[in-house]
Amino acid sequence: MSKPSKSKSKSQSKSRDRLIFLPLGGAGEIGMNCYVYGYGKPGKERLIVVDLGVTFPNMDTTPGVDLIFADIEWLVKNRKRIEGIFITHAHEDHIGAVSLLWDQLRVPVHARKMTAYIARRKMEERGQPAKEVLTAGAYPAVIQAGPFKVSFLPISHSIPESSGLLIDTPAGRVVHTGDFKLDETPIEGEPFDPELWAEIAKPGVQALVCDSTNVFSEAPGHSEASVGPGIQKLVAGAQGMMVATTFASNVARLKTLADAGIAAGRSVCLLGRAMQRMIEATRETGVVSDFPETVPVEDARDIPRENLMLIVTGSQGERRAASAQLARGKYLGLQMKEGDTFLFSSKTIPGNERGVIGIMNAFSEMGVDVIAEDTTMFHVSGHANRPDLERMHDIIKPKMLIPMHGEHRHLREHVKLARAKGLAAEVVVNGSMADLTGDAPHVVEHIEAGRTYLDGKVRIGALDGVVRDRIRMALNGHVLATIILENDEPLGDAWVDIMGLPEIGVTNAPLVEVIEADLNQFLARARDKTLRDDDKLEEAMKREVRRSCSDEIGKKPEVTVVISRLM
Repeated sequence: MSKPSKSKSKSQSKSRDRLIFLPLGGAGEIGMNCYVYGYGKPGKERLIVVDLGVTFPNMDTTPGVDLIFADIEWLVKNRKRIEGIFITHAHEDHIGAVSLLWDQLRVPVHARKMTAYIARRKMEERGQPAKEVLTAGAYPAVIQAGPFKVSFLPISHSIPESSGLLIDTPAGRVVHTGDFKLDETPIEGEPFDPELWAEIAKPGVQALVCDSTNVFSEAPGHSEASVGPGIQKLVAGAQGMMVATTFASNVARLKTLADAGIAAGRSVCLLGRAMQRMIEATRETGVVSDFPETVPVEDARDIPRENLMLIVTGSQGERRAASAQLARGKYLGLQMKEGDTFLFSSKTIPGNERGVIGIMNAFSEMGVDVIAEDTTMFHVSGHANRPDLERMHDIIKPKMLIPMHGEHRHLREHVKLARAKGLAAEVVVNGSMADLTGDAPHVVEHIEAGRTYLDGKVRIGALDGVVRDRIRMALNGHVLATIILENDEPLGDAWVDIMGLPEIGVTNAPLVEVIEADLNQFLARARDKTLRDDDKLEEAMKREVRRSCSDEIGKKPEVTVVISRLM
């Protein structure tokens, strides 16, 4: 029997239907989650999108930027093939870009009750139609989306009503875990139900697409219920005002903290818009009905310090959050004093250490006792540790595994873990399209998968140069040089304004005067063809300003030249 020719085999591969997975964010980083599944003939697959999240800027790499989210140019080009968007839970790195990007995609958004409530609020705030967010029921409810049948699988995480996704396709069943931990006593939210997950795995699972965040954590994860006793003991023993911070979305932790305050005879006050809105969302949707009564900040000012507990935003050192405001002095009429206690009931996300440590030191200088070291007593992660990931592998028994939600090192380690258990596995980073149809995943295509910045009210591309120029100005300073010409001759002297540069250079003369003197000497000897050509004159003046600054202060600043010609 003859073997098929390569050309025939290639044409067959182009004609057969396939199941694809394409991460646009969240694979190779923690945050900005955006995943695409497709089924159909190559290039014509029907698509669903899982999560549209954001990540947050920092002053070192993205100064002035408000939010960062995935570049969805590929999705926009293929918009007519998209059947819907499915949001796994209401953390900003999964839901934060829905209202920013919906107008480019214009397809239904599916989410469970509380997540849908928060998504609608975001849509309304951005002037988008909230009715496009549809409330989904939990498994066994099914949403038909083209060739996909999608169900929301309840799972425990650090926010109520988190879900994985059960995605049935003609090529087999996919389980997308979302963010998860195996917590059977989560205080708030649904406990992990191993029997449910084992049930959905019985027909066989083609691919498990799995959270990788804590793959390097060797110890089994702790339950949310385990932190309650330690927090209660700490709050009961505090002498002055008790203040605690955690993630605003961690409703279970907020409740544990508030319960501890009430048990210690303290009035509890929530500070921070994000925290207050999260509690409002849980109450409005009935996800949490027994959150302790809190007092408004206006009343908190009149309560004796020893009888007051504040629960505040800003666990990651955010400059505008309540924690940082208190560290800088008064906030809404409240301030920290010697003898008070401040608890970080949270883990510092890598990259946020500088801001958090700055707040700790500011409180320490005030005489405040800062508690942040014993994370196992006062904080547990919302993500599965290595043994819990292995347990999920054993429950689902997939044919193949794709790691997601992690930096490259997390994804690679998760692949090693899966292969050690005999599973086919592959690292699939942002922009890599993987074919999940066969016995093992393999990357078949690469697309551009960059970042988009929300800069004020405007969206800009990461490669547009705006942020790059901003960084260069921050590093090098700026000089504005102005010259007026009449009949191609300077009319008077050029003058300069400086910003972000020292006023005095190495010659002990004012820097502005040195630059102006050098610039005017250059203009006096400039050739006629240079003075007649604005482009040549601008470039020559920039070189002269940079040379002058380099000699005087050892820096070459950004230079803007304004040339005015009198006719």
